[in-house]
Amino acid sequence: MQLIKHKDIPVLRNSGVESEQLLFPESSPDAMSTVTRVTVPSGMTSPRHAHDTSEQVWIVLSGQGTLLLEGASEAAIHEGDVVRFAPGDVHGVFNGSNTPFVYLSVTTPPQNFRSAYSQQWR
Repeated sequence: MQLIKHKDIPVLRNSGVESEQLLFPESSPDAMSTVTRVTVPSGMTSPRHAHDTSEQVWIVLSGQGTLLLEGASEAAIHEGDVVRFAPGDVHGVFNGSNTPFVYLSVTTPPQNFRSAYSQQWR
C-alpha cells in the first residue's frame, strides 16, 4: 500500500498547462502506470505529440476542449468523455472555452513527464 499526500504531489508547468503527477516513476518506481491530473486554462494548448511505447487514456473531469490529432484533424471533447490513444497516436488539446479544461490521464507503461514539461512548447 502506498499513500501519497496531496502536499507531496509535484506539479509540472509549461505554457500555462499544469500537470499534477499523482502517480509517476519518481513517487512510485514500481507502479504499472503514470496518473496525472492536467489543467489546461482557457485559450491554452497542450501541443500535438505522441508516446511511442505507451498508451494513454484521458477521462475528462470538467470543461471542454478540442483534441488535436494527426495532421490537422480535430475532435471535440467534453466533460465525461473518455478517449484512448494507442502507442504512437498523435494527440494534444486546445481549450477554446472560458473555463479550465481538466482531465485525468492514465499512461501505461508509466512515463516520467518531467522532460516533456521542461522543453519549450510551440
